[in-house]
Amino acid sequence: MSTVLSATSIIGDQVRNTAGEDLGEVEDLMIDLRRGDVRFAIVSFGGFLGMGDKLFAVPLEALRVDLDNHELVLDVPKERLEQAPGFDKDDWPTDISGEWGQDVYGYYGVSLPA
Repeated sequence: MSTVLSATSIIGDQVRNTAGEDLGEVEDLMIDLRRGDVRFAIVSFGGFLGMGDKLFAVPLEALRVDLDNHELVLDVPKERLEQAPGFDKDDWPTDISGEWGQDVYGYYGVSLPA
């Protein structure tokens, strides 16, 4: 079994919670240039045909890959994701290691990597 995935195999994948509810889809991945690793999956949620979507940076540590269904699983209720820290498609965060990154990691209950 492979232990790596390409970015193109994840982008566009559905994100569901453990109750099977659709939480959105992976739009992109966010790389920490200082560390050289992928830190967040960018998930779109709430729009129609790409309009009105809110974007959420979800720490990779908060996601589980479901290889059988080719989707990612995030163990949060849909209502919790609706209240998560998000951002606009035209205003992406630029410093993920500061307060914003700490808030996002804390929201999903995972530790910010050192």
